[in-house]
Amino acid sequence: MTSATVHVPTASASKYLKQLCKHWSHKLDVELGDDEGTVRFPEAVATMSATTAELVVTVAADSAETLERMKGVVANHLDRFAFREAPLPFNWS
Repeated sequence: MTSATVHVPTASASKYLKQLCKHWSHKLDVELGDDEGTVRFPEAVATMSATTAELVVTVAADSAETLERMKGVVANHLDRFAFREAPLPFNWS
């Protein structure tokens, strides 16, 4: 597996985490806590945690190609939910 992590600065991290998890829970296996969540995609897993200042997302995937695709999926969905702040900075490492 290969993985990447991003720290997205936002004061609404908890709100966005919940929105992402609820959105994906209709079709995917999702675990949601107060300030953390996990989404299991067919070829990847996204784990998220929220603080008062940022949303931290780690995506682990079966291949580098899938990882790149899933980074885009996460960023696009987050920017849609954070439309008032978008585009958010996504500096994956």
